Amino acid sequence: MKKKISILGSTGSIGTQALDVIRSFPDHFEVTVLAAGTNAGLLIKQALEWGPKIVVIADKTRYKEVQTALHTHGIEVRCGEEGLIEAARYPSADMVLVSLVGFAALTPTIEAIRARKDIALASKEVMVVAGGMVTRLAEEKNIRILPVDSEHSAIFQCLEGESKQQVEKIYLTASGGPFLRYHPNEMECISPEAALKHPNWKMGNKITIDSASMMNKGLEVIEAKWLFGLDPDQIDVVIHPQSIVHSLVQFRDGALKAQLGTPDMRLPILYAFSWPQRLSASWPRFDFADYPSLTFEKADQKKFRNLALSFQALRKGGNIPCVLNAANEVVVQAFLEKQLDFMKMPDVIEQTMERSVYIANPDLQELRQCDLEARLIASEYI
Repeated sequence: MKKKISILGSTGSIGTQALDVIRSFPDHFEVTVLAAGTNAGLLIKQALEWGPKIVVIADKTRYKEVQTALHTHGIEVRCGEEGLIEAARYPSADMVLVSLVGFAALTPTIEAIRARKDIALASKEVMVVAGGMVTRLAEEKNIRILPVDSEHSAIFQCLEGESKQQVEKIYLTASGGPFLRYHPNEMECISPEAALKHPNWKMGNKITIDSASMMNKGLEVIEAKWLFGLDPDQIDVVIHPQSIVHSLVQFRDGALKAQLGTPDMRLPILYAFSWPQRLSASWPRFDFADYPSLTFEKADQKKFRNLALSFQALRKGGNIPCVLNAANEVVVQAFLEKQLDFMKMPDVIEQTMERSVYIANPDLQELRQCDLEARLIASEYI
């Protein structure tokens, strides 16, 4: 039987590549729901190709446009957060791919888990903001959370057949982004255009800026704690510019396992969709001749302060990772709009963390309020 998949964030980088995966394996997967944020034009095009049961446009101002285009094709159209929740809970879906950007991914993910849908998780902010809550709910509902991030997918694959009690440490690899070799003085005048030129990966704007500032890796550090049940001291980051070794696990006897592959997000997407099977794919293979040297170095947390702030938030816990995430979303948007310098982003995030009221065990409503307040604080600083 085909696995029925709902894609939340279908018009983004992960969503479009997920549809490429499904297109390559039509006998194994089918699209049940498509949901997007604001890109109504692409959502309409996808809906006409895939014929899902329903589509959702989160931006209510684009609802009429989507409904008019699809009403003669038997596809139901929803909008807003209510529509995303309906998409997340859609009865016939077997799995929900969550690839929405930012805090907006949290509530649909929780609702999908409550509806006992397996989750293919690409939105790292879900675990950053509410990792404890989400993992407890997943255990209660007996559903699987399968990581789509290439680094977490690598850790997941390295742990297959292993006892987690044998894990001493994990190493998340980072390319270092476009500014790895820059002196800090050279980073004072970085433009959004320069920051959006990632050397290895093609991604959406927000995650590309996060990669350039190393916040992406910091968020992955926090996510790894919850996905794999680790202490902060069991997580480290290593710079690997070639992006071939996607991450490593070190066991308590000193042995290391690594997962390697070309920098192609279709690979971890396919693994999340097909697990525990591996399907035969015809995509290009890694060739050692193309990479005669694979190099590694320590991550410079003084130069890339967002990484240090992420470890700080992880150790503090409570609502502070939520504050970190909210402030980062604000500063990234401000940087893209040329309202804030690249090197000032960590300053705003740090000040927001220091000014926010600490809550040790926030509930969902408190996290929503914390997210809003942190955005206001960050905006004031900017």
